Amino acid sequence: MSSSSNKDNIDWNDVIKKEAIGTDGLDLGTVHEVGDTYIVTQKGLLNKKRYHIPISSAESFDGDILKLRVSESELQGYEESEGQKFEGYSSFKSSDLSKELETTIPVMGENLEVKKNITEDKIDIIKEPIKETRTVDIELTREMVTIERRPVNSESSSSYSPSMHSTSEQSSSPIDGPVESRTEISIPLKREEPVITKTPYVKEEVIVKKKPITETKTISEEITTENIKYDNKENKSIGDGDRGINQADNEAL
Repeated sequence: MSSSSNKDNIDWNDVIKKEAIGTDGLDLGTVHEVGDTYIVTQKGLLNKKRYHIPISSAESFDGDILKLRVSESELQGYEESEGQKFEGYSSFKSSDLSKELETTIPVMGENLEVKKNITEDKIDIIKEPIKETRTVDIELTREMVTIERRPVNSESSSSYSPSMHSTSEQSSSPIDGPVESRTEISIPLKREEPVITKTPYVKEEVIVKKKPITETKTISEEITTENIKYDNKENKSIGDGDRGINQADNEAL
């Protein structure tokens, strides 16, 4: 692969995990990360050291080695310390103030995202028996015996022939004499009795329907965002919402 002498022509995707050297062959370790304004290299196996080197110091890349304009005296100022809070933030010595340096500090915030989750409720429909007393009027017919006594004359009695049979032996003569023993005559009587029958029938139908109902609910939740504040030369606290920062203060920082 042919070397690139201009840093603008370097394919930074190929630089990852490649060796980096500084001025006079200074060992800078291997390239671990490439940002917009810095290159992160890592050196050592047990006692690892990480360096945040400005990307503007890149000279060339031949496909295997990335050359940077970094001397041994400058390397300590690029070393990542334990107190750093943001990836890409470097501590610089006073000798570095002559260079144009840039670092990126992320300002974090939270977005509120509301999702819908389906939960299931249920409604129980119960059928239970209810007993009630119902009264129905019905006409019933029965036979009734009435007894009537009337006198008879001799002419009618001579031709009278009883149609009822007694329990004692009857004489074959047209007219029998008085009975000599107790006689029982049975007369059948018919009557109607109610017959109760319970027949089930469909009294009514219950239609159960489910339909969606859309309602609007207001969700209130507390979110956290970060705000940047710093002190200028006059020790005035300035927030990111203030517009009174002049160009001279920026250059001083």
